[in-house]
Amino acid sequence: MWFWDGAQWRSAISPDGRWRWNGQAWEPYQAAAPRAGGGGTATAVIITVLAFGAIIVLVSVIVIVVLLTMGNQIGNVFSNVVAALGATPSP
Repeated sequence: MWFWDGAQWRSAISPDGRWRWNGQAWEPYQAAAPRAGGGGTATAVIITVLAFGAIIVLVSVIVIVVLLTMGNQIGNVFSNVVAALGATPSP
């Protein structure tokens, strides 16, 4: 973006932005075109929300599977806890 002219640093782009110094002569300058469709904040928010939703669905499926396969055992544990809480302590 800068070049040394022997006395000071000078901009390699002309003040009007139309010319660029290539090291030997000035040539027409065409700035790089902006990238198309690079995403942005909205894309990041959408991806984050979708990822969060996918995690919630995955955890829900795992909980349902665990409850369906181990429901009776979990019920036995809770009934044992309730029985223990209702019992009188031994001296």
